[in-house]
Amino acid sequence: MRFHSGFVVGKFSPLHLGHEHLVAAARAACDQLLVLSYARPELPGCDKQRRARWLAARFPFARTVVITAGDVERPMPGNDDLGHGEFIAWLLAGPLATRIDAVFTSEDYGDNLAASLTAHQGTPVAHVAVDPPRTAVAISGTAIRADVHANRRFLAPEVYASFVSRIALVGGESSGKTTLARALAARFATQWVHEYGRELWEERGGRLDPPDLLHIAEVQIGREERALLTADRYLFCDTTPLVTRFYAEWLFGDAEPRLVELGDRAYDLTLLCDGDWPFVQDGSRQDPAFRDRQHAYYAAHLRRAGAAVIEIAGDLDARIAAASAALRRL
Repeated sequence: MRFHSGFVVGKFSPLHLGHEHLVAAARAACDQLLVLSYARPELPGCDKQRRARWLAARFPFARTVVITAGDVERPMPGNDDLGHGEFIAWLLAGPLATRIDAVFTSEDYGDNLAASLTAHQGTPVAHVAVDPPRTAVAISGTAIRADVHANRRFLAPEVYASFVSRIALVGGESSGKTTLARALAARFATQWVHEYGRELWEERGGRLDPPDLLHIAEVQIGREERALLTADRYLFCDTTPLVTRFYAEWLFGDAEPRLVELGDRAYDLTLLCDGDWPFVQDGSRQDPAFRDRQHAYYAAHLRRAGAAVIEIAGDLDARIAAASAALRRL
């Protein structure tokens, strides 16, 4: 049966492939589709902003709405409360100003929800049950939240990316950042993000203009976001916009406001690489004293920002061991 306006509601905490199977069935049967998400309380790792981002990325064909308790005047029922039908009916008739013809669920409450919506709307609302035994995608949000990494196969890349920890490597020139990033990525069978600024520096023969520094930071962030889609548990970032901000200030005496803002980009953990690494002069670097100056700059800024930082020193094996221990505590 074909419907004009369909409706899917859930916590989507997180949005998994079982939810996507449900939404796909609704899309196939409807001309228009509204997907609504709410949860009280919000569940770990599934805040409003993340859920809105997931729904927009995965369902660009639908109207997607995510609300929290502070977004509406009426009290929102808790996740385990009764009264969701009344609340949803009020929400559709009031704030969302939407009439629907069918609600799609894989849950036992579907018939009661359709009946409640019918009573409030004054026109029939059908309930379409989609794979109630969940044989198509045998997973639940509860199981995924218990171990999101073990169940990543049930999450679209855009969703799983939200659960990947971004690990920054910061330090002065020739402090072993790239070597460590590469080694940690190999150790944990995941991705690492190369330093774009170095590439552009070499491409330009060592000549950069002030706008280039903001461009470097933006490209670096874009690389991180793309790498998150294929990373597993951790993503190792071989520089940050804070490093680019330092070079802007050193080369040109100042950094433009947008670059300063990007320099405060947060990471789940920053590995501050010590200057006890052998200094290698490759023709573009300064000297060990400059490396120490950089280290002090980064340490001071990260301390003021309250960032999660550990200092990494010693040979490569010692650095890998220290970093691995810190990662296990995340």
